[in-house]
Amino acid sequence: MSIKPLRKAVFPVGGLGTRFLPATKALPKEMLPVVDRPLIQYAVDEALEAGIEQMIFVTGRGKSAIEDHFDIAYELETTMANRGKSMELLHQTRLKPGAVAYVRQQEPMGLGHAVWCARDIVGDEPFAIFLADELMVGQPGCMKQMVEAYNKVGGNLVCGYEVPANETDRYGIISPGRQDGDLVEVTALVEKPKLGTAPSNLMIPGRYILQPEVMRVLETQEKGAGGEIQLTDAMAQMIGGQPFHAYKFGGRRFDCGDKAGYIQANIALALDRPEIGPAVRQFIDTL
Repeated sequence: MSIKPLRKAVFPVGGLGTRFLPATKALPKEMLPVVDRPLIQYAVDEALEAGIEQMIFVTGRGKSAIEDHFDIAYELETTMANRGKSMELLHQTRLKPGAVAYVRQQEPMGLGHAVWCARDIVGDEPFAIFLADELMVGQPGCMKQMVEAYNKVGGNLVCGYEVPANETDRYGIISPGRQDGDLVEVTALVEKPKLGTAPSNLMIPGRYILQPEVMRVLETQEKGAGGEIQLTDAMAQMIGGQPFHAYKFGGRRFDCGDKAGYIQANIALALDRPEIGPAVRQFIDTL
C-alpha cells in the first residue's frame, strides 16, 4: 500500500463566532488569545510541528486580521528593532511565501462546504483539517501523533477523544471496530446519539486527515443537519471504500468555541507557564 505524504492542511475560519459577541463583532474568533497567542496560532504551530508544509485558510468577510497575523508587520518590527527588543515571537508568526493560501467561503453553508472551497488548492493529495477553536494540548502535538499513525495505515484518520458517557449526545461519535493500541477502526459515525445509545465514548474533536476523494463526495453532498453541508455525512460515505481509523489522543482538549471552555484553556495554559503560573495559582487560591 502506497501512502501519500501529508503536506497540506485546511483551516476553516469563515465562521461568524456569534457565541462570543460582542468581542467577535470586529475580531475573528480564531484571533481570540489564549494567554498571549491567538487560537489560530496554536493550530498552525501544531500543523508545523507535524511537518505540514502548506496552510490553506478558508476565510470569510471580516477575517483580514488572520492574514495580517501571519504576515510581516514592518512598522511594529522596525519600532521594536529600534528599541532593541527581541522579535523572536513576531518571527514565529510569519508563514513563508508559498506556504500559505487563502480562499473565500462566500456563504456560511457549513463545515463540509468550507472544506470543499479548498478543493483546487488541495488537489489530488491527502490533507489535514484543523478546527482552531478546538485547542489540543499534548507532547508531541495531536496532529504529529496522528501523522505518525497515518503513515502506518494510510486512508482516512480522525482524532478520537474519550468523553464521559453522559456527554456523548453532544458530539459526533465513532462506532468502533478492531482496535490496535491507540488505533481504532471506524465502522460508522453517529451524530449526537441519544443518551444510552452511543456506540462508544469516542468523539471527533476537530482534527482530521482525509483523502482527496472526500472532495468529490462533498461536490454532490446534500444539505444535512441545520440546513448545512456536513463534513460528517461525507466522511460516513468514505467508510468501507477506503481504510478509516481513529487515533485515540490522550492529551488535553479545550473547547474554545464555548465560553467556559475558553476560560478553562486560559487558566490551564497560564498555570503551565513558569513566568506567570505561580501568580495565577496564588490568585485562584484566594477565590
